[in-house]
Amino acid sequence: MRPPHRTAPTATYRLQLQPAFPFRAAEEAVPYLASLGVSHLHLSPVLEAVPGSTHGYDVTDHSAVRAELGGEEGLRSLSRTAREHGLGLVIDIVPNHMAVPAPATLNGPLWEVLRDGPASRHARWFDIDWAEHGGKVLLPVLAGPLGAELRHFTVADRADGSGPVLRYGDHAFPLRPGTERLPLPELLDAQWYRPAWWRLARTELNYRRFFTVSELIAVRVEDPEVFAATHGKVVQLLREGVVDGLRVDHPDGLADPAGYLRRLAEATDGRWTVVEKVLGAGEQLPADWPVAGTTGYDALRRLDGLFLDPEGAGALGARYRDFTGLPPDRGGDWPATVRRAAYRVITHELAAESERLVRTAGRICESSHRLRDTAPWALRTALHEILVRLPVYRPYAVPGRPVAPVDAALLDQAAQDARGAFAVPEEAAAAEVVRDAALGRLGQGPDHRDFCARFAQTASALRAKSVEDTAFYRHAPLLSATEVGGDPGRPAVSPEDFHAYCARLQRDWPATGTVLSTHDTKRSADVRARIAALSECPEEWGDLMERLAAAEPGAPDPHAAWLAWQTAFGLGPAGGSANGSADGPAEASRIIAAVLKSVREAGLRTTWTEPDAPYEAAVEAFVAGGPCGAARAALAPLEEALRPSVRANTLGAALLHLTMPGVPDLYMGTERTYAALVDPDNRRPPVFSEAGAEAEAGAGGLSAEKLHLTRTVLRLRRERPEWFGAGASYEPLAADGPAAGHCVAFARSGEVVTVVSRLQRRLARSGGLRETVLALPGGGGWRDVLTGASFEGRALLAELLERLPVALLVRG
Repeated sequence: MRPPHRTAPTATYRLQLQPAFPFRAAEEAVPYLASLGVSHLHLSPVLEAVPGSTHGYDVTDHSAVRAELGGEEGLRSLSRTAREHGLGLVIDIVPNHMAVPAPATLNGPLWEVLRDGPASRHARWFDIDWAEHGGKVLLPVLAGPLGAELRHFTVADRADGSGPVLRYGDHAFPLRPGTERLPLPELLDAQWYRPAWWRLARTELNYRRFFTVSELIAVRVEDPEVFAATHGKVVQLLREGVVDGLRVDHPDGLADPAGYLRRLAEATDGRWTVVEKVLGAGEQLPADWPVAGTTGYDALRRLDGLFLDPEGAGALGARYRDFTGLPPDRGGDWPATVRRAAYRVITHELAAESERLVRTAGRICESSHRLRDTAPWALRTALHEILVRLPVYRPYAVPGRPVAPVDAALLDQAAQDARGAFAVPEEAAAAEVVRDAALGRLGQGPDHRDFCARFAQTASALRAKSVEDTAFYRHAPLLSATEVGGDPGRPAVSPEDFHAYCARLQRDWPATGTVLSTHDTKRSADVRARIAALSECPEEWGDLMERLAAAEPGAPDPHAAWLAWQTAFGLGPAGGSANGSADGPAEASRIIAAVLKSVREAGLRTTWTEPDAPYEAAVEAFVAGGPCGAARAALAPLEEALRPSVRANTLGAALLHLTMPGVPDLYMGTERTYAALVDPDNRRPPVFSEAGAEAEAGAGGLSAEKLHLTRTVLRLRRERPEWFGAGASYEPLAADGPAAGHCVAFARSGEVVTVVSRLQRRLARSGGLRETVLALPGGGGWRDVLTGASFEGRALLAELLERLPVALLVRG
């Protein structure tokens, strides 16, 4: 077991800060949040960002706390108030990238680079390929081709009187000293940057970015000087006790994640730190990373999968294929859909990144007599074929260091499979060249190091864009399975696999983060809990879709209809805004926005960059008149039939999340039932009220039950941290009887027992819990802290779960 990290929280509560919810609003919520029982507030990025940003990941200045949130004094005031109520702070940091803002003056280091070029003192900050475009940074900011946009450029003095700048709309760019008086065409040619049509970014961009977002330029934090400059304020806040821990955004974008995290751990004196690492099926967090663990998407997948009926999920997939008629590689089959999406992304959206790798590989081959006759087309083919076959985000090789066996096996298999794309065996050797370059085996020169790092970074971007942002929207039989870190091809998780996962966490990463909902989840946990219940009635859902298609024939295509109706089912009969209140018109706008985003991300009929306006109008009209219209009443019988399943899924996932190994992170508002769709729907400012919480608790219903459960468990964790922390134990408990498979139970440290039921509809059809019993560990009595009921010895599940579909027992 790893040594416990300093100041490991017992539970954290995530707040999405923005101008509409600044530090002051968070400070006002502290008494309520402290009463819930969490130990730390988990804040979204707090450093200076693009004005108006609702997320803060577009950092513009690492040396200052964001003024729109209340500045550094506002953060310090929040910290003081939090500590007065027994709470600490964890903050989210963004090492991978900064904003390319409008105007560029907002990003001081980038401004200097654009003005002074590669000689700038900040040129080392950014991943820029100065060999391209005549030594200029391509800035894809123009609405149209340069020739059509020339008339919109002007040269004007800055508002602060510090000299003239080049203006284009909201953009302002620096002028290279001595070029101010040149005629416009010559002035443009004289700069260290090249303003260009935004469509050129896909193929011509020469700076590394966050995924495919050209407005975010990558930062070279592997450089010690850059690390020190970009982390100084964060380290200061930690050392002065303002902040206690960190969440690290997107470590897979870094050149050397392990090296970065070692430097961070040293700078922060080993403070509790979790990383936003999305683990693939069977992938383990690298053991040499000096962190407490991940942010918890791996836990989310296990928690969600536990409440899916594996047979029903398969049957639902068959009904989906029949209903939509989608070909295997366009949504009908998960592996084929992922592969086709990956080919599309690497050859289109990531074409610039791909071509840079081909150029670098070409230079490596040119420098070696053994490899010199490896043709660029062969390198390109091998690169693409290997990248699309990686089942995880990236390898972690670094030239000059031993290659991890898992990385070697990963690239060996991909290279072996990639050879099949070549007709001539000798040309297929390009696959081994790319493999060895990606593993750092061909040398330690600048090009060798650059290729190794860039390959891994591009692999990470490809996985995110092709899986999370494309295939998840094309393959939609069960929307709850298409979540960050999920595996729609095998979404169900058995109790045995869940217990094995929890045992590994307690042994290897006992202070890791765990989550159910985040600012990045495509649907909140409670929406997914409702949709997951459909796996228990695949035929009923399929029949309903057929009836609705016949009665409401206005759907632009069956795929859009399926996802729209399932989205409406997930949001629930109350409509449910993000804080759980009912609002019909708002519900319609939310579902329409989510479905439009889905069909654009899927890219089957329309995209963000090549929109099909008539198709999108048809989608909007269908959603408004169908799932958000009178026809929605057709969902009511199935919603009523699945009510027990939804209740068990919602409360069961919440209880498991709060009592399994790790540090649970609650997303704002999720202590109650919380129905939110993909961003920006899930990032709306929260509303907190102690009085409202008490009134809701007394009103009854699922939301009140969830609030009661959450407060009870969080307070128990705060009072008895030793039962759940790094020194605790995890013991699976097996029920005995005909319904044993419907019960998941475990003990923590022999002092507290978690019991949940699953697959309620199948359970009811098979006769219920009947004589199924659960043997409680040790001797003596146990009390359910959720209901007050007492038990001892062998407890009948029918009695244990009589009032709630879950139980939390403590000794005494």
